[in-house]
Amino acid sequence: MEVSEGFLDKKVGFDGNRPPEPKLIDSCVHCGFCLSTCPSYRVLGKEMDSPRGRIYLMDGINEGDIPLNAVTAEHFDSCLGCLACVTACPSGVQYDKLISATRHQVERNYQRSLPEQLFRRLIFSLFPYPNFLKVLLVPLFVYQKLGLQKLVRNVGLLKRVSPRLAAMESILPEITIKSFQNSLPSEIPAKGEKRYRVGMILGCVQRLFFSPVNEATVRVLTANGCEVVIPESQGCCAALPEHQGQTEQAKALARQMIDSFANTGVEFIIINAAGCGHTLKEYGHILADDLEYRDKAKEFVAKVRDVQEFLMSVGLTAKLSPLTDKPLTLVYQDACHLLHGQKISVQPRQLLRRIPGVKLREPLDAAICCGSAGVYNMLQPEVAEELGRQKARNLLSTGAELIASANPGCTLQIRKALQSQGKEIAIAHPIELLDYSIRGVRL
Repeated sequence: MEVSEGFLDKKVGFDGNRPPEPKLIDSCVHCGFCLSTCPSYRVLGKEMDSPRGRIYLMDGINEGDIPLNAVTAEHFDSCLGCLACVTACPSGVQYDKLISATRHQVERNYQRSLPEQLFRRLIFSLFPYPNFLKVLLVPLFVYQKLGLQKLVRNVGLLKRVSPRLAAMESILPEITIKSFQNSLPSEIPAKGEKRYRVGMILGCVQRLFFSPVNEATVRVLTANGCEVVIPESQGCCAALPEHQGQTEQAKALARQMIDSFANTGVEFIIINAAGCGHTLKEYGHILADDLEYRDKAKEFVAKVRDVQEFLMSVGLTAKLSPLTDKPLTLVYQDACHLLHGQKISVQPRQLLRRIPGVKLREPLDAAICCGSAGVYNMLQPEVAEELGRQKARNLLSTGAELIASANPGCTLQIRKALQSQGKEIAIAHPIELLDYSIRGVRL
């Protein structure tokens, strides 16, 4: 395999703290089945921006033949972490473990430029901390209400100054008074006979920008016999820092989450955001070296369920009503960390088909990432925009009247892509549609 110029300029490599395992690297037979499923390879068209190419780089850095530098780090950064290659690989290569280990190595051993460091520090100082983020909502609320957002976007000045800041601003949803409110109590009783006592995780972006989804989740759970516990001490699930190699921050947030549900007596812990759910189920790996928390992490993970996964396993008891007077055509958008990370694809579709009058259509390339990928659309805006455009076209081509999306990042990314194409189509979380159906709300 040809090595690009610049790979061999400085021999800096991985350290001895959980580098990519040679055994996992050697399981790749370089067959190329991953290439057509890899979104970064589709857009960039470079071998080193594919899973196969990145595994080659990991091996070379492990062996000391290739340095960890600006060139190699760029190829690792181009990975969305969507895990489509894991699903597609006939050899069972655990690329998820390889890229996770590599990202933590990159953050420890590669010195990024000062602007890059500052931008990443901004992201990881804000998004995993809902209380800090809520403070920022005040000037952003004013920014939107005074019409400054429309002016900034029309002029395009921010994109010329900083494409990354422009990408961050472009997915900013409408901020309302509800964004500042916490309307959910710490315990909500089941309606009718109590079947389960479950905990619920609010998420960070979800609780501030998609609070109606959380409220709908509570109503659906209680309507189906669940007593819901929402610990006030819960914070971020650690998805964003874990996916970007922020080792200590991810561990600290995971410990906090585990502690917040300790002694609550819940049988299950429910999450309604795909990216969060995948990370929550990885706590055993994240805290594997923590003697105090590794067993607690395993116990915690055993209780974690995506809300759609949970509802299909325990069964619905609430009666469902049609959402419209005529058949409603939906298209379900597979979030990568639900489909590839948690292997959940059938359950959301089964739930949606339970709603009377719903007709479900499937898009082309359903398994390809929309480009959101946590904070990828802020760090790699050009690749993300192209993937968003492709995803929007494929969803629109189904002729569906509504898009069902089970991840807030996907929803923001797809909404932005639709708007850029001058298209307006409603997007709702599947749990919101179930809530409407239970309450008899017509669309």
